[in-house]
Amino acid sequence: MKNVMGIIYTGERDEQLKELTAQRCVAAVPLLGRYRLIDFPLSAMVNGGIRNIGVIAQRNYNSLMDHLGSGREWNLHGKRAGLVFLPPFLTKENVGVYSGFLDALHANLHYLRRSKERYVVITDTHILFNPQFDRMAAFHEESGADLTLMYTRDPGARRNGLGRYIQVQEDGRVTALEVDPTIPHLPCTYLETLCIRRELLIHLVDEAVSQGQYHLTRNLLMNSINGGEMKVMGFENPGRAWQIDSVQSYFDCSMELLDQETRANFFPADKPVLTKLRDEMPTRHMPGSLVKNSLLADGCVVEGIVENSILFRGVHIEKGAVVRNSIIMQDGLVQSGAELQYCILDKQTTVLPGTRLMAPKSYPIVVAKDSTV
Repeated sequence: MKNVMGIIYTGERDEQLKELTAQRCVAAVPLLGRYRLIDFPLSAMVNGGIRNIGVIAQRNYNSLMDHLGSGREWNLHGKRAGLVFLPPFLTKENVGVYSGFLDALHANLHYLRRSKERYVVITDTHILFNPQFDRMAAFHEESGADLTLMYTRDPGARRNGLGRYIQVQEDGRVTALEVDPTIPHLPCTYLETLCIRRELLIHLVDEAVSQGQYHLTRNLLMNSINGGEMKVMGFENPGRAWQIDSVQSYFDCSMELLDQETRANFFPADKPVLTKLRDEMPTRHMPGSLVKNSLLADGCVVEGIVENSILFRGVHIEKGAVVRNSIIMQDGLVQSGAELQYCILDKQTTVLPGTRLMAPKSYPIVVAKDSTV
């Protein structure tokens, strides 16, 4: 893996997540009490031995920059390791927002050209899964493929009208690709992760953009598969995969990971998920409090009732407050007598005494960051 570099795209689907991405990109969306979505592919790359990683930002990336910092938490701040942040910039050709992933790669060809690694692993951040980048890179080299696409057969990752799906033959060759079909016809869900030789990527990106093509999947990958001139292989990644493409999918994924067995499979002991540290006191359970089947990060104070919920760092549940089937992000405050059911509260949200926020499971309430209700 010393001969492999990584590129992480921070996502374009911020409109689909509504209030959760009003002030942040998809990659910076908080998850499971202390993580961000970008922590999972970034940690997988580090665990796989990749030490040169570029993060291509699109918009609303201040929160992401604050989270990543110098890359110290991922051990990417040394002389022989590097986390490179690649935000959009304004030029005569570039208006400051990329037209697509392919356009983003083209704008950062200087980074690709000055890198020394032979192969590139590229991934997006709106699909949550445990990527095995090291195995995929080894498979790519051994198979002699021009392109290797990572996919899953997990039915939970399929969506009507959304997603990318591929046909993989018995010999591993990819022969068909469909993008955002009304009903998916192909059996495998493409995880928007690929491996390619660096010099070939530079050539393909430059050629595609010169022809007015800006989308990686719709243009470059579709042409590579349909043209038949390139050897495109598929690598199956085991385990669960969740598409975080709506508020409902974010909520369902979080609730599913409350299950201890599911969570244990998703967080293998030998491949830890790293994240930004924040020094906090241990969580305190005050006399009279009750907590059932919930995840509580450090720094929380619980005086009321919490059931089937996720509390991020520094959340305070006052005496008499009841929180069920909800997600409360960092430094939230639920005051005495308030009751929450199927809610998502963004950071620094205050729920006033006696407030009742009740929603059905299929349509959780979302309260924006820094709000008081």
